[in-house]
Amino acid sequence: MQGKKHLQPKMLYTVTLEQLVPADNFYRRLNKSLNLHWLHADTKQFYGDEGQESIDPVVFFKMCIIGYINNISSDRKLADYCADSLGIRLFLGYDIDEALPWHSTISRTRQLYGDEVFKKLFEQVFEKCISSGMIAGHTQAIDGAFLKPNASKDSLEIKQVSKTVNEYLLENIKANTTPRRPAKHNRADEDQQKMKGDNDEQTRDLKELGTRYQRQEKNYEEMPGSESRGKFLSNKTHSSPTDPDSRIAVKPGKPRDMYFNGQIAVDTAHHVITHAGTFTADGKVR
Repeated sequence: MQGKKHLQPKMLYTVTLEQLVPADNFYRRLNKSLNLHWLHADTKQFYGDEGQESIDPVVFFKMCIIGYINNISSDRKLADYCADSLGIRLFLGYDIDEALPWHSTISRTRQLYGDEVFKKLFEQVFEKCISSGMIAGHTQAIDGAFLKPNASKDSLEIKQVSKTVNEYLLENIKANTTPRRPAKHNRADEDQQKMKGDNDEQTRDLKELGTRYQRQEKNYEEMPGSESRGKFLSNKTHSSPTDPDSRIAVKPGKPRDMYFNGQIAVDTAHHVITHAGTFTADGKVR
């Protein structure tokens, strides 16, 4: 006889996550091998002694690991994904009827902690990969890509130069001296806000840029998304007040924009990431 299933919720349930999640569940096994309780001591400095309790640092970093494993870059989607999985709930220590942290809490907590905490977590995971034999240490594959920073060409400001050099800059380079969207606070230090070199050296650099722009002007106009106000931008003449470490760079076939240079090293034995770094995009990293 053909069966038809109808869901009939009960008033009370006598079931636990321990019963529902299989013994060989991935997150069960990960929880046994990864001890993150040291995070309570290492993140204590970021909190006060009074007020409402924050998200548990261990829970936050576990959610970061889940996001990486499942290639989830959105905190909103990450919160929904974690709430929908019994195995992940057990991994995080949240019962069936408990609400998980809001996505905004995850975003604020990520900005709260310093780089050293994330680096220490990476090193601990890396040590476990070494002890388990996942890293051969024979061949490392390195690759890089441009990463978008928290900066825009519209907020770029022209660097400070001498009066005579500035006149040459305005007449020949035609650089945009007034940002479209001025930044409220300029985070660049004094060295970044000034063009390096003496007057003669600055003039020589600007002449070289002027010659290059005249030679490549046609190419810039033909590039998709190219605009007249963005044609004559250079790291020598402009700096970003919102993200001073970002640099003007160009990808083949695309207009100039603001980027970082992100590079990752991977051990070829089991494709384990052994190093990750971010560099300025205006030069080659060796």
